Amino acid sequence: MKEFLSRQGVRYVEKNVAADPQAAKEMMRVSGQQGVPVITVDDQVVVGFDQPRLMQLLKARKPRLGASIADAASQARKKPGIPSSGAYVGRVHPGSAAQRAGLTAGDVIVAFGGQPVTRADDVHRLVAEWPQGLEVSVDYLRAGQKRETLIRL
Repeated sequence: MKEFLSRQGVRYVEKNVAADPQAAKEMMRVSGQQGVPVITVDDQVVVGFDQPRLMQLLKARKPRLGASIADAASQARKKPGIPSSGAYVGRVHPGSAAQRAGLTAGDVIVAFGGQPVTRADDVHRLVAEWPQGLEVSVDYLRAGQKRETLIRL
């Protein structure tokens, strides 16, 4: 199972239900099963190594940035020094692509994959169009300084 997921470029969290009673309870709660492996892809549960079902779920999976964003213009009215164009990063979710790339709350995304970003909707659209697993360059402003990072969605 681990080899299969690694070959697909899927990040995963392994939990040993034999050694971790809390993980065993969680497995029962999400799957209603005691058999292993239990795999969750987004909100879908797969019990056992059902490779065709896993491939179907992984292909349907949408890439995620892992950050709460808003139009920078709406934030610029509230906080001095924020540009009026771009996507303001409000919160970065732990373990997300955004966190791994070094984005932090207060950053303003101004370009994604070479495409200009003027609003939060631009980022949502561009993330949805980007192939999962591939790196993309993201230009952003932090404390008035332009920076660039690579994000693997």
